[in-house]
Amino acid sequence: MKENPVLDKSFDFSIRIINLYKYLCKEKKEFVLSKQVLRSGTAIGALVREAQHAESNADFIHKLSIALKEANETEYWNCY
Repeated sequence: MKENPVLDKSFDFSIRIINLYKYLCKEKKEFVLSKQVLRSGTAIGALVREAQHAESNADFIHKLSIALKEANETEYWNCY
């Protein structure tokens, strides 16, 4: 399989988000927002992976558009 930097980076990002979530839970720092960051942050890689196997160009674009929305949401929660 060819290298895919977007897939690789989104996977690495998901791992970092999971580690952040574990840290926040362990330190009892925050629970409500950390769960949402976990959901939106890990969804990015899953959507990129789904886009690789899209049924059409429109499906590919749709899945990557949702991944971008999840990335924007994750950025929003990390800034506040």
